[in-house]
Amino acid sequence: MSGSGEVQPPGTTAVPGDSVVPAASAKHKPNVVLGVGGGIAAYKVCDLLRRLTESGHSVRVVPTAAALEFVGAATWAALSGQPVTADPFDHVEEVPHVRIGKAAELVVVAPATANLIAKAAHGLADDLLTNTLLTARCPILFAAAMHTEMWEHPATQANVAVLRSRGITVLDPAVGRLTGADTGRGRLPEPSEIFAITQLMLADEAARAAGQSVADLTGKHVLVSAGGTREHLDPVRYLGNSSSGKQGYALARIAAARGAKVTLVAANSELPDPAGVQVVPVVSTRDLYDEITGRAADADAIVMAAAPADFRPADFAEHKIKKTADGAVPAVNLIQTPDILKTVSHDRARPGQVIVGFAAETGDAEHTVLELGRAKLERKGCDLLVINDVSGGKVFGSDVNEAVIIDRNGTALPFPSGSKDALAGVIWNLVATHWH
Repeated sequence: MSGSGEVQPPGTTAVPGDSVVPAASAKHKPNVVLGVGGGIAAYKVCDLLRRLTESGHSVRVVPTAAALEFVGAATWAALSGQPVTADPFDHVEEVPHVRIGKAAELVVVAPATANLIAKAAHGLADDLLTNTLLTARCPILFAAAMHTEMWEHPATQANVAVLRSRGITVLDPAVGRLTGADTGRGRLPEPSEIFAITQLMLADEAARAAGQSVADLTGKHVLVSAGGTREHLDPVRYLGNSSSGKQGYALARIAAARGAKVTLVAANSELPDPAGVQVVPVVSTRDLYDEITGRAADADAIVMAAAPADFRPADFAEHKIKKTADGAVPAVNLIQTPDILKTVSHDRARPGQVIVGFAAETGDAEHTVLELGRAKLERKGCDLLVINDVSGGKVFGSDVNEAVIIDRNGTALPFPSGSKDALAGVIWNLVATHWH
């Protein structure tokens, strides 16, 4: 981009004021194949199926034989309204092993077990689902779920890398309670998270029609920060801000849906972990600084959506500060915290790295919000700056956002009030232009 005029979001299909175009908003009912692997999490996929059908999708469930040990064919048939089989020789006159995949507009595999991932990576086709995966020419989403040791095994990691190199979106498993008493990474991402990503993938019909990959961030590692830091005065009290972390989480979720490896450094957020995203919790600005700078060398893009405190108490009281009988109020001396955005912008950890900052401004008697944002971009040295007018309680904690995105050439891109998912999509589109 160049000049100082306004431009349209490059390559975006988001509608201002909407999160994404609902895939089932038109008369056409998108054809979705829901492949179900043989894991205990198969029962959760019933919820995903219900969400898909109730949103107007035509869903054909293709389970593996092992999946039917957990949830029977009658359940899948009743919920989908379509016949269910794992055998490619059932109704062979209809050539289902070819027809189902060719007719699909999206294939979702959940739970994607280690066995299924290995078969898909090596092109094996010994049942109806694996045949379908080979014949499908649409976006494919794997939601991984297995025991921690199986996920971490080098063979599984190599197979996942192969699938991602082919443009397939593979969601990392979530962290939580597993089968039995074990806890760790391996849990199926929540059906609501998987469903949200299916809608993002289905919505990008224009990109598919143009022959572009929906998983356009595949092979990229992005580092995102979210939430508001806390600077403690004593063990009870802290200086903080009103950031909910929703915009940063949206950025992480959309990047994962578009194929990126995503690390989310989250400050004091109570939001559920986005599917397929590594979440690193932090508390203070120093914690955030250490994590971001320590991980910067491995990131193709860094998006600083968090709201770090600019100041912290110079001293920390080991015990709770008490009221005094004379009513005296303790003085709080403040010192500046590290400037994370300026640090990563001026000390680029690798060539071609794209840095995106956020500016929450209210304006003042002498300057507009946009003027303050332009000054911040110049001061920080990032490639893009997302400017929010947060006066009057806007933006923080809301599901919608309104912003102006500026770049180092002075170009301004207004984003009218719309969902934070939609804004995230526009930001990633702009980041991608720097890579091309």
